[in-house]
Amino acid sequence: MTTHFDSIVAGAREGRSAALVLRGERGTGDCPQPVDISVLRCSGVESEMELPFAALQLLLRPLTKDLDLLPEPQREAMKAAFGLARGAVPDRFLIGLATLTLLAEHGPLLCLVDDAQWLDRASTEALVFAARRLDAEGVVLIFATRSLERDLLSVLPEVRTDEAGADPARLREGYERQVAGLPAPTRRALLALAAEADLDAVLRATGLTAEALAPAERAGLIEVGAALAEDGRGLASPHRSAYRSVGFRHALVRAVAYEGAPFAERAAVHLALAKTVDPERRAWHLAAAATGPDEYVAAELEKAAGLAREQAGYAEAGAALERAARLSPDPGERARRLAGAAVLAADSGQSERAMALIEQSARRGEVSPELVRLRARIEFEHGSPQEAWRLLLGAGPELVIEAARVAWLVGDVAGLRAARERVSGDGREPLLTGAVELLAGDPARGLELIRANHADAGERGLRIGETSLALLEGDYHLARQGLLAVAADLRARGAIGWLPGVLAILAETETLLGGDARPWASEALRMAEDTGQVRHAAHARGLLAFDTAIRGEHVTADGDWAERARALLDLGDGHFDAALERLEALQHRPYALHFLPDQIEAAVRAGHRDRAPLGRFEAWARTANRPWALAAAHRCRALLAEQPEEHFEQAVHCADLPWQQARSRLVYGEWLRRERRKNEARAQLREALESFEKAGARPWADHARAELRAAGESVTPAAGDLRAALTPQELQIVRLAATGATNKEIGAQLFLSPKTVGHHLYRAFPKLGVSNRTELARLMG
Repeated sequence: MTTHFDSIVAGAREGRSAALVLRGERGTGDCPQPVDISVLRCSGVESEMELPFAALQLLLRPLTKDLDLLPEPQREAMKAAFGLARGAVPDRFLIGLATLTLLAEHGPLLCLVDDAQWLDRASTEALVFAARRLDAEGVVLIFATRSLERDLLSVLPEVRTDEAGADPARLREGYERQVAGLPAPTRRALLALAAEADLDAVLRATGLTAEALAPAERAGLIEVGAALAEDGRGLASPHRSAYRSVGFRHALVRAVAYEGAPFAERAAVHLALAKTVDPERRAWHLAAAATGPDEYVAAELEKAAGLAREQAGYAEAGAALERAARLSPDPGERARRLAGAAVLAADSGQSERAMALIEQSARRGEVSPELVRLRARIEFEHGSPQEAWRLLLGAGPELVIEAARVAWLVGDVAGLRAARERVSGDGREPLLTGAVELLAGDPARGLELIRANHADAGERGLRIGETSLALLEGDYHLARQGLLAVAADLRARGAIGWLPGVLAILAETETLLGGDARPWASEALRMAEDTGQVRHAAHARGLLAFDTAIRGEHVTADGDWAERARALLDLGDGHFDAALERLEALQHRPYALHFLPDQIEAAVRAGHRDRAPLGRFEAWARTANRPWALAAAHRCRALLAEQPEEHFEQAVHCADLPWQQARSRLVYGEWLRRERRKNEARAQLREALESFEKAGARPWADHARAELRAAGESVTPAAGDLRAALTPQELQIVRLAATGATNKEIGAQLFLSPKTVGHHLYRAFPKLGVSNRTELARLMG
């Protein structure tokens, strides 16, 4: 382990970042201490697991004097998290970004976090978010945890440390003997310290002096460090006063000191501590001393939950509400608090915990519509849309529209029809009829119904915005414009949790436009994984798979977009029957109308002209009235017509979507060649080849090149687009840099540190053959 540690510290000196988790009995104290790198330290404390960002504030305390270096949204989020300012609840992942930025400003830097199994969840999330985005800052994060189970740290590289000789049972027996041999005042002080990490509060509560700890310190059971002072700006912790740091030698020492005392003594200590600590900790100490239901204590815990939520500590707030529910004498209050705890658990990414709380409510017969909605949301996010629909539809009239929305998102026509029957006769029925028709009936009528009723849809709980309508109509340019504006607003506000879904739809729109969706899809995937959004991560993977298929590469992802990707590969490789079967299986999914031209081409080329859904596509195209759709309809008509030339001409003269135009030129060129009109064929095929090569669509370019050769023209592969050599993240960064944005501005937009932005530009410039931003702007044009 020492060799590995030395290696990553050496990397930090050279500007490389790393993160590592040590699992086992060893802590970061076993790591050699470098003399030429600044070191930050903190330890998780079991009694502070319910205090959001307590550990993070302790770790970053020496850096808080530099909060003004942060972009405003990050600075305000960090202040709110640390209780230094009041305002709107910050996005908890924005605090992770602020952590990254603050650490990056001080590299090279070594951060050592001991007893990570006891970190409050909010601190862990922020540190893991930062760790996953470390790159070229020269920052190393080392976590030591005694937990061997999967947890939030499991996404980081880890090593299992040497646990030889660490027999917990024998260790505990030894510590029990040592603690039992201490003077009574020392045992009482240790009991209080096991319940509360703030030494000043412990001494005030017990009436003891620091001398009472001396025997335990001499026995090596605890370590007492120097006092933590406020910095020059007076940024005292909201959780702790300026106290001496006290650490137990081992987790078992804390357990022995606390569990070895009778309950009456523990309760007395908690009640005494409740008089000396802040309101959040006071509520938890009162709860620990409670012997049964107690509305006063439950109400205090609910207040503590509110304070935690103001700091984006959703997991901690949920834990407080759950404890409050257990202490609630009134069944109604218990049900309300349990529901709130479940919602907060889900909001913090603890889906299993949320489901357990919902089941607990169900066993008591206390399931509210809010809990049904929450359970359905979890089922849907984790891949069970049918169960989500069943729950929502059976919960009563107020959730029918949500059931319809689930059915729409997965193309469940029967589910949509069932929901429509439940709202028969009210103002929502026309919209649901429109959705049914659009998916599986008359798409022209469906689109007309949605157009006519979308304006007041929000009042009826359906929320069909202009961007959604633009996508239904095939107006990808308008949809892209709206989505970019939404994404920019979310970035400016630091609303990271909402971004993955928006970026995935933006990537989808870019795909439909025939552009490069990789930067958007890659960012959506990275953020969705960071924030635990399973469905959005799967959506992004499917879109990346589709881009991969356009380039002729193998697809491994699952889902609708991945299956469309396989169909595209089949179509490009001449496996027309397979392509047709895949597309037919998806033809009732949302936005499947946009892929009907592929389905029609596959049917014609496979010799199944009767399975070509030309009527559906033409009806939708006429009603949508988008130039690309009308042109694609002419291409499809040409494939089926005995005299196709007029339709081909209409198809290729529309340049609205270059990808669609190139597809039309290819099939037109093929027909012209078969008609022995080789000069005209070559003109169409050259244009198609150029578009396919620019898009990096290798199978399609190969097809166009083969047709050109058959038409009598010798062709060689193009040199390719220099930008194809960039990673998706590099491409995003150089696009922003070409607009004149600084590294700091780019970092704030993409949730990276400025140093990482500079590192990516340093790698991208040689790939593009440029040496400065002026040349870059000229190249990106």
